[in-house]
Amino acid sequence: MTQPASVLSNETRELLVELADDLDRLHPGAAMSDGIRLARPLVLAEQRHGPTEAAYDAEQDLLAALPRVRPGQTRGEYAALLRLIAQGVTA
Repeated sequence: MTQPASVLSNETRELLVELADDLDRLHPGAAMSDGIRLARPLVLAEQRHGPTEAAYDAEQDLLAALPRVRPGQTRGEYAALLRLIAQGVTA
């Protein structure tokens, strides 16, 4: 379950958009996988903060905000959903 948009920090919203941009940039028509959903938050958080406690916190917050991947969902479709969550339109 994702966190309600009202509790997302500005950083989490920024990371949601950054992840969406990555998914749209590389193979948006390819299938989205749970492995990508679980791995990318660490990469993005450590790119921003280095291997620190702040990166761990950012990763955990981003993971909590990410919805489950739906069967047949593409990377581009998932990216669009992440942008809506970042904007507070859906959770």
